[in-house]
Amino acid sequence: MDPATIIGLVIAFGSLVAMINLEGSTVSSVILIPPMLLVFVGTIAVGMAGSTFKDFIFSFKSLPRAFLSKPASPGGSIDTVVQLADKARRQGLLSLEEDAANTKDEFLRDALQNIADGTDGDELRDMLDDAIDTKIKSDGIASKFFATLGGYAPTVGIIGTVVSLTHVLENLSDPATLGPMIASAFVATLWGLLSANFIWLPIGSRLARLSELEVERMTLVMEGVLAVQAGSQPTLLRERLLAMVPKHHRVPQKKSSKNVNIDPDEQMKPAA
Repeated sequence: MDPATIIGLVIAFGSLVAMINLEGSTVSSVILIPPMLLVFVGTIAVGMAGSTFKDFIFSFKSLPRAFLSKPASPGGSIDTVVQLADKARRQGLLSLEEDAANTKDEFLRDALQNIADGTDGDELRDMLDDAIDTKIKSDGIASKFFATLGGYAPTVGIIGTVVSLTHVLENLSDPATLGPMIASAFVATLWGLLSANFIWLPIGSRLARLSELEVERMTLVMEGVLAVQAGSQPTLLRERLLAMVPKHHRVPQKKSSKNVNIDPDEQMKPAA
């Protein structure tokens, strides 16, 4: 698990609490159920109204990924692909069928199985490109949904403030209560801005970044397996794939091994 999102949100909310305390107020002054209820429930509701129900469910099912998923490291796939290239040169492309059965990576498994089945290189590239495009579209649903919530939340907060101020104007006959009532009215705006910039937009950005890293890894795997199919020399293939990976995403090179161990969890470890 990459802790960046959790650490960032903890620091962000911690700075808010620190500010409130340093100004001599208390956190309870901004924890008001009515405006929070409107902002969170209303924002999610209008987000659902602007989407489809299936996309809404899919987006919230993707929410744990923002906190629990490991960022895919494209560099972690290089050793696997190079080992496959070495095995294919020594034992032939049909030997890759065994590796296809042993990997948990669906994308790599399909690619290896098609190579073993003798699929034409151009057809295989088209198939893998389609799989990558589908991945981009699928992941984009969730990231866009949470980014959309980040756009709705401030406006919903303003609506809550307007409603509360309307109630304030109905009670002008009691000046002693005006101050607290006006302060409470602006809590809705606060939570609208807060939820957008501290919750929804960061989650949307995080999901988008995780998707980008996974797509980069899939593209690397695609180029690698197509080179394996074409009979590329393993050492040259390694250099070519390394050139496709930013330095901070590379992992230390491992000594070549005759046994190909395809472990997606190992592939997706973040770069050291």
